[in-house]
Amino acid sequence: MKEKMILILVFVFAFGLFGCGGETVSGDAEKTEIIVFAAASMSGALEEVAALYMQDNPNAVIIFNFDSSGTLSTQIQERAEADVFISAALREMEQLSEAGLVVEATRVDFLENKTVLVVAPENPKNIKSFQDMAEALLAGDVWMAMGNMDVPVGRYAQEILTYFGLDHEKLATSGVISYGFNVREVAGQVREASVDMGMVYLTDAVEFDLKVVDVATVEMAGRVIYPAAILYGSQNPAAAESFLDFMTGETAMEVFVDWGFSPFR
Repeated sequence: MKEKMILILVFVFAFGLFGCGGETVSGDAEKTEIIVFAAASMSGALEEVAALYMQDNPNAVIIFNFDSSGTLSTQIQERAEADVFISAALREMEQLSEAGLVVEATRVDFLENKTVLVVAPENPKNIKSFQDMAEALLAGDVWMAMGNMDVPVGRYAQEILTYFGLDHEKLATSGVISYGFNVREVAGQVREASVDMGMVYLTDAVEFDLKVVDVATVEMAGRVIYPAAILYGSQNPAAAESFLDFMTGETAMEVFVDWGFSPFR
């Protein structure tokens, strides 16, 4: 069953409770909600960044919806309420841009990730590289997790398989591939040793404490670029712009680097 990963991060820095509107009242202070739709691979880092932002902006409430970039893009196109979108690939941002849902002046490519090969605890199949992965998949004596083709991490994984002359559909038919609906689901399968190995982002390997045995080159999978933008229809565009500025600034970038991201250049 597809597991929707919606994490709601709420920090209250004043007395009282608040409701569910765009702006709410808690005591004498108004609370402004900023709804952020973000790629699942950003969850740990963004929660930390949001906590820092709200220390400086105690009247702000950041609400996150974390899922695959494809799922989030579809939700936004179906008019889900959101202020900011952060994707793990350019394609999904382009889709929203073409649909006229992105405030183009706010769009920024600000982070880069890496696609990595991780192995189950104890590395039972002794996989040490992407080359080992390819040979083991051809031999049919391993089980590997990767993302579906409608999520960025799945497309990056497919490109890596193609680089080694492998067809993911044929491999899936032969029973050596397990799919995940988003990158965190793939990472979870590896951590639980439900599979022998998997392809995830470096940041997820850090968060799930997985052993990385190889890192994909640009030739294998291209660049994993994260764009962000404010969305048309935002209920709080000024607050959204404030958070976007903070998120792409120096303080937040230090957090992202700690989680395995790199500044986009």
